[in-house]
Amino acid sequence: MAQYDFTKGPLVKQLFLFSTPIMLANLLQVSYQFIDSLWVGNLLGANALGAITIASTVVVTVLSFIIGINHATLTILSQQRGKGNDHGLKSYLNAFVVVLATLSLFAGVSGFLFSERILVLLDTPPEMLADANAYLRINFIGILFLLGYNFISSVLRSLGDSKTPLKFVMAAVLLNTVLDPLFISVFGWGMEGAAYATVISQGLSFLYGLIYTLRRKLVPFTLPSLPSKEEVWLILKLGIPSGLQMMVIHAGVLAILSVVNTFGEEVVAGFGASQRIDSLITLPAMALGTAVNSMAGQNIGANRWDRVRQLAIYGALYNLAIMLVMAVVIVLLAESLIGLFIPEGEAATFGTDYLKIIAFFYPFIGLNFILNGIVRGSGAMYQVLVLNVISFWVLRYPLTDLFSSLFGPNGIAFGMGISFVLSSIFSFGYFKFGKWKKQDLFSKGQKISN
Repeated sequence: MAQYDFTKGPLVKQLFLFSTPIMLANLLQVSYQFIDSLWVGNLLGANALGAITIASTVVVTVLSFIIGINHATLTILSQQRGKGNDHGLKSYLNAFVVVLATLSLFAGVSGFLFSERILVLLDTPPEMLADANAYLRINFIGILFLLGYNFISSVLRSLGDSKTPLKFVMAAVLLNTVLDPLFISVFGWGMEGAAYATVISQGLSFLYGLIYTLRRKLVPFTLPSLPSKEEVWLILKLGIPSGLQMMVIHAGVLAILSVVNTFGEEVVAGFGASQRIDSLITLPAMALGTAVNSMAGQNIGANRWDRVRQLAIYGALYNLAIMLVMAVVIVLLAESLIGLFIPEGEAATFGTDYLKIIAFFYPFIGLNFILNGIVRGSGAMYQVLVLNVISFWVLRYPLTDLFSSLFGPNGIAFGMGISFVLSSIFSFGYFKFGKWKKQDLFSKGQKISN
């Protein structure tokens, strides 16, 4: 598989070819969760589906911080690639392997030991507690696999290869699709079968990814060795705020849900259905954000600021084109799309209205992904963290609460949409006038371990 050198060549073509496999991989990730829920709901019932929803939320919340640190790989390794520093690339790759393996083992053991206490603290219904605990403990056992195949994908993308990671995600989805009904129903393992299907699918995908990249020498992996203090410090310096970004986002989503919950079960159901559609709509923007992170990192490492500016323009225009098309489709098909989840009634009406109102605000949330992705490519993680805090806690949550109190349930969409516009203005302001271009991740005096 070709690895793009983003410091030269046509940026528009590179952006399209590099971001498209990331979009497909993100779509497969969403389908992975959908298929898992589909089998559990149909084979084990509503209580089991509720249990897996609660347990999955815990896993995502615990992993958000570590996955955030994993995101720092895009910035550090892409800049090393842009600098043409093969030794630095290999050395930092080793450091990431050691740091992430240590953190994932700690999280896995802690989660396994305290899973039931965590579920009790979350007021998990007693009839769901046993199933949720069984699913959660098994997932914590396999946490290294989940992080492993995500890490390999991040490394390859930092080097300009987005096609190969698509294979690993596809393998995990196909395996899970086959193993879920086999373990749950045929073997009669119930909820534990669903958990084992997930862990085994991710584990085999991780091994496939590792063997594939090593045999083809796509990544300069070496036997793990103790990294230098400077390397660990830089990883944590970028990784901690990146991890906190993920936690801020998850906490912000929960805050929005607290506003939605005040309008009763019909609105909650309609909002839940609309969010399923919303998660698909934002996939292209998220993929573009990941793509420009890596592309900007390489060009910043190579000191090609002219290409970084071009990348911002092309990324914004590409986002605008995709999101406007999405908006038109959503407005035309909103009722039918919500009908896939909720056939009729007040919940379906709210979900349809929500999508129609918020549809044309999507280009602004996409612009956030683009601008923040480029800024993140420089290593300005704390600054992006602040922008996320502003987006969710200064704008989105208060405005959603305000507009819903003024205009009722439909105010939820207006509040969120206007927050998208305002947060994109903040992101553009920092992109234009901030000091992110002055970030220097690799000072001349910094030592790189051998």
